[in-house]
Amino acid sequence: METLDAFLTLDVPTPLLQRRHVTAPREPEASAETAWVEAARRGDVGAFDRLYGRYARMVHGILLARAPRGEVEDLVQEVFLAVFRRLRTLRDPAAFGGWIAMIARNRAVDSHRRSPRTEELPEDLEGGDPSEVEAREILDIVRGLPEAYRETLLMRLVEGMSGAEIAERSGLTPASVRVNLHRGMKLLREKLGLVEP
Repeated sequence: METLDAFLTLDVPTPLLQRRHVTAPREPEASAETAWVEAARRGDVGAFDRLYGRYARMVHGILLARAPRGEVEDLVQEVFLAVFRRLRTLRDPAAFGGWIAMIARNRAVDSHRRSPRTEELPEDLEGGDPSEVEAREILDIVRGLPEAYRETLLMRLVEGMSGAEIAERSGLTPASVRVNLHRGMKLLREKLGLVEP
C-alpha cells in the first residue's frame, strides 16, 4: 500500500488528495474509544473512567456555555451519571461523542427549568478579585454569542482543547470547528472592542 508521502510526490489534483483523507480508515484511537464504550456497557469501570477522562472537558465546555457557572461542576457529574445509566441505550458506540454532547445540552436546559429565578449581585461591590470579575464579564459576552461559536470557543479557551480534539469528540467536522472558532473569535474581539466591527 502506498504511503501518503509517496502519493503526495505525484502530481495529483488536490480534490483527490482531500478525498483520500475523508475515505481513510478511522484512526486507531477511534476504535479504542469504541472498545471503551463496549467495555463500559459490560460494566468495566476502568473503561468508563477513560471515557470520562476523554470527554469531561468537552462536557464542561458545553455546560459552561449554557448553565450558570456555579452549577457547572455538579452538572458535569449529573451528565456522566446519566451516561453511565443509559449507556446500554446507545445504538452506535462510534457516536458516543455526539450522544454525550446532546445529553450535556439537555441537562443544561433542564437545569434552567428547575432553577429558581435569582438575581446576580452588582459587579461593582467592594471586594472580589478584579481578574475574576473580568473573567465573568468575558464569559457573559461569550454566552451571548451564537450557540455554535460559544461552545467551540469555551472548549478551546477555557478547556484548552485543540481544534482537532473538539472535532473528534463533538462529532463536528474539523472544517466546521475551524470556521466556528474563527468566526467566534472575530465576534468576541468585536464585542470586547479589540477590533473595529
